[in-house]
Amino acid sequence: MKKLSSKIYMYALFTFLYLPILVLIVFSFNASKSMARWTGFTFDWYIKLFQDEAIMSALLNTVIVAVAASVLSTILGTMAALGIHSMKKTSKSVIMGVTYIPVINPEIIMGVSLMLLFKFFVDSFGFRFGFVSLVLAHISFDVPYVIYNVLPKLRSMNPNLVEAAKDLGCNSKKAFFKVVIPEIMPGIFSGFLMALTYSIDDFVISYFTSGVKVQTLSIAIEAMTRKKINPEINALSAIIFVVISAILITKNILENRKLRRERAQFRAAQRKESAI
Repeated sequence: MKKLSSKIYMYALFTFLYLPILVLIVFSFNASKSMARWTGFTFDWYIKLFQDEAIMSALLNTVIVAVAASVLSTILGTMAALGIHSMKKTSKSVIMGVTYIPVINPEIIMGVSLMLLFKFFVDSFGFRFGFVSLVLAHISFDVPYVIYNVLPKLRSMNPNLVEAAKDLGCNSKKAFFKVVIPEIMPGIFSGFLMALTYSIDDFVISYFTSGVKVQTLSIAIEAMTRKKINPEINALSAIIFVVISAILITKNILENRKLRRERAQFRAAQRKESAI
């Protein structure tokens, strides 16, 4: 009975989470603008989506900002995780507490505070709101997610691997790139994907730090929904959902293949030792 109730709860939860997305995808192919009545199948909204210059411009801005912020956040977050990992326990606890603040801090507070900071630079140094302010704002909330993905990989890594690499002729730099980076790469990649997802998804912080000349996709969609919901939004949301799902599924498949390969190599090494 307990097992059955657990399954029912799980199915109900997944239905609650994914049914709205399924409805959105289905009605992105609806011939009419109605979200309550199906009138026929069509690809017109997808065709019109790619002909809409405002949406395409906002999509391009979003991709540029998200990729730039994610790459820089991954580099900075990985470096920070390496530094935090080498700290003493007390210092590490303090830094981790500070790092966690952007994660739990309400977005409205971060958005307003970053806007005021950039406004200070505008008044003092002629700084302008735009791509630079957006990328810097996104980095501010992306870096902690990278740190929290990389740190567990550093903790689980065998500390003797680096020393073994040095004993075999590697210098510190070569041991870092040949041993440490490959060991923590799954965490780096996960952190990059999380940073990319949060950057694409963000609205509140982008709204306060984008200025008037640059619009991201979330800001453009919010402006469109003030009037009447355009089915092009359904088509765009469906495409984004499919692309992100495909990336995550591919990542999981590659990680599972790597894990199976490592297990097979481990078992082969054990059989070889037994034979000796």
